[in-house]
Amino acid sequence: MKTNYEMIHAQLRALAAEDGWYVPLMANASALLYEALPDLNWAGFYLYHGGQLVLGPFQGKTACIHIAPGRGVCGTALSEDRTMLVPNVHEFPGHIACDSASNSEIVVPVHAGGQVAAVLDIDSPLLNRFSDEDLAGLESFVRILEKVIAFDL
Repeated sequence: MKTNYEMIHAQLRALAAEDGWYVPLMANASALLYEALPDLNWAGFYLYHGGQLVLGPFQGKTACIHIAPGRGVCGTALSEDRTMLVPNVHEFPGHIACDSASNSEIVVPVHAGGQVAAVLDIDSPLLNRFSDEDLAGLESFVRILEKVIAFDL
């Protein structure tokens, strides 16, 4: 089944037009992705605050609250400032098992002022859940966020 990222992007723009403050926008953005993308068990954000990633708005099971830079998939995406698409998280060195049901993951850095301010983290219970189409669609999703989001971290 092909994901309609154009529709998801249009919905994100409509949500952002209502309020660009990071709390409600990230809350609705995570809900949008959680509902629009099949086979997820977590979709949300970690915010870079106080030298570490801190749990932000999300949909799904309870999650790790703090992640150090360079630790796990999220911390690596932060440190390397690049999208991480991991087909099997159990083969990722240093993977943090916040939810033992997660088997694949994609993490996209979110920038503000030229620096990583957060990461979008999406997990699936399926192995190899995320494709190059998902990578491109989610990176575009984040670029839309970066243009409209108002951080006050």
